[in-house]
Amino acid sequence: MKRWMTGALLVVSMAAGASLEAAERPMTIDDLLAVKGVGEPQVSPDGRSIVYVVSELDRETDKTNSSLWLVSTDGGEPRRLTTAPGANNHPRWSPDGKSVAFASSRSGSTQVWILPIDGGEARQVTKLPIDVAGPIWSPRGDKIAFAAEVYPGKSPKATAARDKEKEAEKSKVRTYDHLMIRHWNAWNEGKKSHLFVADVDTGEAVDLTPRLEVNTPPAPFGGSGDYAWSRDGASLAFVAEPLKDHAWSTNTDIWLVPAAGGEARNLTESNPAADGQPSFSPDGKRLAYLSQSRPGFESDLWVLRVRDLATGETIDVSSHLDRPVHEFAWKTADSLAAAIDDHGTLAIVALPIPKKDEPPARLATGGVNSSISMGPDGASFAFLHHAADHPADVHYWKQGEAKPKALTSHNASLLHQLDLAPLESFTFDGADGDKVQGWLMKPPGFDPNKKYPVLFLIHGGPQGAWHDEWHGRWNYPLFAAPGYALVAINPRGSTGFGQKFTDQISIDWTGKVYEDLMKGLDHALATYSYLDGEKVAAAGGSYGGFMVNWICGHTDRFKALVSHAGVFDLVSMYGTTEELWFPDWEYGGPPWEKFEHYRERSPSTYAGNFKTPTLVIHGALDFRVPDAQGLGMFTSLQRRGVPSRYVFFPDEGHWVAKPANRIVWWHEIHNWLAKHLK
Repeated sequence: MKRWMTGALLVVSMAAGASLEAAERPMTIDDLLAVKGVGEPQVSPDGRSIVYVVSELDRETDKTNSSLWLVSTDGGEPRRLTTAPGANNHPRWSPDGKSVAFASSRSGSTQVWILPIDGGEARQVTKLPIDVAGPIWSPRGDKIAFAAEVYPGKSPKATAARDKEKEAEKSKVRTYDHLMIRHWNAWNEGKKSHLFVADVDTGEAVDLTPRLEVNTPPAPFGGSGDYAWSRDGASLAFVAEPLKDHAWSTNTDIWLVPAAGGEARNLTESNPAADGQPSFSPDGKRLAYLSQSRPGFESDLWVLRVRDLATGETIDVSSHLDRPVHEFAWKTADSLAAAIDDHGTLAIVALPIPKKDEPPARLATGGVNSSISMGPDGASFAFLHHAADHPADVHYWKQGEAKPKALTSHNASLLHQLDLAPLESFTFDGADGDKVQGWLMKPPGFDPNKKYPVLFLIHGGPQGAWHDEWHGRWNYPLFAAPGYALVAINPRGSTGFGQKFTDQISIDWTGKVYEDLMKGLDHALATYSYLDGEKVAAAGGSYGGFMVNWICGHTDRFKALVSHAGVFDLVSMYGTTEELWFPDWEYGGPPWEKFEHYRERSPSTYAGNFKTPTLVIHGALDFRVPDAQGLGMFTSLQRRGVPSRYVFFPDEGHWVAKPANRIVWWHEIHNWLAKHLK
């Protein structure tokens, strides 16, 4: 459930040294939708340029157009490379630096295209009857690997033909013999993502995993970071889902397959937990990858490991940090740069091989730093940086310089108009006297002599965290815009504070975490005189929605509650969710083995205590927390006579993503809070 908030990060602030006037007004939903998304920076082989993606919503069509841009690593005005509407993304430099491969929908379906960097028209490489994604070049520049969905054992042409047959069939019945039958927001239609290699000149493509019955990269969040070319171009490493017990196994393995096709070999078969993000060292002698140790636990510590390809010896280079590694890139044959989750931020650190006892050098800190793209010789890299008061832009780190510099400022004119406060960190004594961290955001137009209503935010996961980030959906400034002060706690279960702290929520969803939350709110109200303790509301999604539902049955201290995609009844949740490893781990087993635990920790058990006005939001395509959970919560509130409102999106899943629906979502929340806090 932790991924409820993990996803869509947008764009950034101002170029270094820009002089802007004072901000003027609170943020609106129109402003959030107007933010241009900056992503996927890629440093050229000569280190002189960075290609990246800018995405922008077309409000007339409610569709997003993305285009490729180029900026010099020395700075200066970025240059737009593509103008075709639709998707133009995932740029990757050719080994000689003369062209960029990218995925584009300009032909009517998403295919691989190549753009000469010095001018000229883009050329279509693949012409398959199905969409493709994630192109990456072979080291010699003669092949491109990519992913595409096919029916196992069928070619792309046969897959497209089968899709047409199914569309024409009058009965839309689905039959299944095995779990999982649906995942996140999509039904299992029988197709799986496979790894392909195409010839750059002819476009002829070969399926390297033709009969694989599971996804590579893993669904639904895998990408090109889950496959990589060996340095000699003879093979590819790829990540695949477990071949059995898919619905209750967190295992993923790294396989090696010849680039021309043939038998794949499992490199991490001995580890029953998850492995991912394979990357070959610059000298081709080693393979780095992320790995977990405990099977069945999706939030185990992600550790960076390095395997000697000749001997099979594997060493651990990051567990001493006690922080999960989100991503990494090779700097040299003996060092890596890694983005780690640390105290509500994502920092980029340098990790030597073998590891050293001293703390790692911090290369980029503050806010969230991600999407590392290494320059030549590991002496520089591009990345994205954003924080709560500014969306992401391309930044550039160069060895020997005092700090990274911003190279883009695509949202400067918009940000200039807005009053956006930064997050302020605080700590307090939580359960057992342990130190717990939280965030505070002041409202726009802040006056220290006034009292402000408080919105208390509870994150999902439960193994997640409130980061100092620009979030495309649960956006801090937009929550604060009507004049609310925000308090957001990283209680027990949060990531980035040590694995022991993260582990302490499992089989205890309502104990120490609830104490941490209430003590954090009490601390904030006692510490900051401008917070109005008589006007406090709480809002949360996924696990945060569960906790809001739990709060509704255990305290009446809040004036209003907002429960988005929240779990209401743990027993019925088990039989309708898809990733069964999650409740098996979090509740200690299935309900027929742990019924009392399920009953005692279900908000449904305490519905007789419901008193607080509650807004309940759910999507019909939410297969992570199925919509019956939201309906059950609303039904109980109504039966108890508690003021409540049910907002149901028939075309949304765990997240509300469509622009028109996002507008409704924000209006409903703002209206509900205004009704009870103003």
